[in-house]
Amino acid sequence: MKAATGDRLHVHSKVVGTHDKYGEILEVRGENGAPPYLVRFTDGHESLVYPGPDCVVEPAKSS
Repeated sequence: MKAATGDRLHVHSKVVGTHDKYGEILEVRGENGAPPYLVRFTDGHESLVYPGPDCVVEPAKSS
């Protein structure tokens, strides 16, 4: 998995009735875009994330 600052992390829910989580990648702390990532989720909480198989990196939209 590779990401860049500004990309979005999409964490798929594993439980019926629970919503997916989304967050903006603020920092890439691994080499060459590798995890871990510092992520700010839509609820405002920031966390260091080592994404698992339930996560997808969505590239930032370029203008």
